[in-house]
This record gives sequence, C-alpha cells and structure tokens, in this order.
Amino acid sequence: MAKKANSKLSEIQSKALIETLKTRFNKNMQRHKGLEWTNVESKLKSTPDKLWSLGQMESSGGEPDVVAYDKKNDTYTFMDCSAESPAGRRSLCFDREGLDARKEHKPANTAQDMADEMGVEMIDETEYRALQALGKFDSKTSSWIKTPAAIRKLGGALFADFRFNTVFVYHNTAPSYYGGRGFRAKLSV
Repeated sequence: MAKKANSKLSEIQSKALIETLKTRFNKNMQRHKGLEWTNVESKLKSTPDKLWSLGQMESSGGEPDVVAYDKKNDTYTFMDCSAESPAGRRSLCFDREGLDARKEHKPANTAQDMADEMGVEMIDETEYRALQALGKFDSKTSSWIKTPAAIRKLGGALFADFRFNTVFVYHNTAPSYYGGRGFRAKLSV
C-alpha cells in the first residue's frame, strides 16, 4: 500500500502540530542534546508531506520527537516516543503476507501497510535499542520491528519490548497479532 492521497494538513492543523512537537521537544531535551528547535521547525515548514506523516504518527498515539540529527544530509530523525507502543497502531499482523495467511480472526490492517500509508518506516532492532537509551519504552507493550529478509522468508517476524531493565528482541510468526503489540515508526525530515 502507498501513502494516502491528499496527504497535507491544513494551515490550522500544521500550526497546532508544530506547537505540539515544539512543546515535546523542549520538554525532552535529553533526546536531542545540542539541537535547536528553530532549525527543526524550519525543516518542518518546508516539507508539508513530512508534516502530514508526523501528524499521522501523532494522531495514532506515537508522540513523535526528534531523536537524531544527520549533519551530512541535514536531516532530523523523529521516532515514536510514547511510553507504550502507540495505541492507534496495535492488534496488527506484521505484513500483508502474514495477514493473508490467517484463516480467521483477521485484524483490520498490518504494521507494514499502516507504516506505508502513513509515509513512515518501521524502526529496526538497532534503532529500537538506541531509542531505549533515551528513555524506557514498551514496559507493558511490545512493538513489531523491521525484520531481516532471511527471517521473514521463513515466516517469522521480530518484535521487541523492555522488561527487567533489558531490551528483549523476540520472534513470532508474521500472521500473529496481539492487543498489546503495535509498531514504532521513524521519519527523517
């Protein structure tokens, strides 16, 4: 699936989202030491399609925040920083192939399809571990993460969580889904 058509926020929606992101940015400086909000805001205002995707992350409960800056490419990386896996993105099979393999009790969507529709990427294991270094996330839920092709080819998919002061990465079959498992997204702006 591809990003939804009409992927643009109104001026009022854009201003409200930028204000929300600014407040979160200023409240959580430990996630982006040395970065200035004015530079981030300038980038956001010049990329309305990316702002729309951040709006999708926000409206589904992700609480996106800046977690990295790539000086070479002059891009800021936003990731979901909600304490638990985003509530509006749970009960999903990993991908379309996994959903199609289910015989009954199919969920409404898949993590990969939803990420594509939102114009974002699922985070991988390295990114998940880096995020956990910035706070404690998924202590009651879990999140699907990008899965290496070799594992996916065999029918598996990876998810991760934080328990006992440790990041755990596990496997499941791609058709499985749980009320407490969603996915975390990232977006470079």
